[in-house]
Amino acid sequence: MVARPFSLTWDELLALPRKTVHCDIHCVTTWSRLDNDFEGVPVQDLLKRAGVKKEAKYCLVIAEQGFTTNLPLSDLDRPENLIALNWAGEPLTPEHGWPARLLVPHLYFWKSAKWVRGFELLDEDLPGFWEQNGYHMRGDPWTEERYGGRGLTQHEINKFRNASKKHL
Repeated sequence: MVARPFSLTWDELLALPRKTVHCDIHCVTTWSRLDNDFEGVPVQDLLKRAGVKKEAKYCLVIAEQGFTTNLPLSDLDRPENLIALNWAGEPLTPEHGWPARLLVPHLYFWKSAKWVRGFELLDEDLPGFWEQNGYHMRGDPWTEERYGGRGLTQHEINKFRNASKKHL
C-alpha cells in the first residue's frame, strides 16, 4: 500500500526533524490530562516518505508484545500526530511508551499506541487488540466512541489476523 516501504534504525529516527505538539489527552476510562507537550517525528513526514498509495484507507499500528490498534488513514495523516519521543521536555518513560509511542491526540489515548514498531497500511479496516475486545473501531472522545459492541470470538480474531498477514 506504499510506493517506497522503508524501515529506520533508532539513530535514523532520532536524526529526523521533530516538532512539538501541545494537546490534551483523553482516556476511554473517562479521565483527561490537559496541556501536554509532546515532541517527536511528524507522522505525515513518514507517510510522505513512504509514498502512500490511494488504495490505502486504514492503518494497523504495530507495537511491542503483539499489541496493535487500527486507525482510518484520515485520522493518522494529520499534522498533530507524532511518533512521540519526549513528553514535557523529557524522554518518555517505559510505562508511557519509551522509546517511542504514537500520538493521535484527537482520539482516545488507546489509539496512541505505546512502544510503536511500525505501520501496516491496508485497504480494509482490521481491528486491533482493544477493538477485538469490544472497544470502538475509531475512538472519538467528543462523540464518546468508547465501546463498539461485543468482543470478537477467537475464530473472528484469527480471521482478522490471517487477513492482516496477507498484506505483509
